[in-house]
Amino acid sequence: MAWIYLVIGGVLEIGWAIGISFSDGFTDLTPSIITILLLLISFYFFAKSMKMIPIGTAYAVFTGIGAGGTSIIGMVFLGEEISLIKIGFISLLIFGVLGLKFSSNEEEKNEPQNLEAK
Repeated sequence: MAWIYLVIGGVLEIGWAIGISFSDGFTDLTPSIITILLLLISFYFFAKSMKMIPIGTAYAVFTGIGAGGTSIIGMVFLGEEISLIKIGFISLLIFGVLGLKFSSNEEEKNEPQNLEAK
């Protein structure tokens, strides 16, 4: 379940990152409110995921989903420049995120971390 929370948080990060550009520096009220709501919900799911996933892995996956997804959305829907080198590096990012997911210990995913006991 923690990985589902992390993916939800990462996808919502794409939404608030794009929302920042549509908010016109937080001067356009509706996109600003939507962006702030997406940001809060995104961090809520991110924080929930970190109860069971190590912080380094969770943060790398969270930001990787956000950065890669935002770049893809920008190129496909917002008219940003598309280049082979960008696609190559986004692919590396995606493979890195998948590598972190598949190299995580099952125990880390299923047992909450107890920071007080350490």
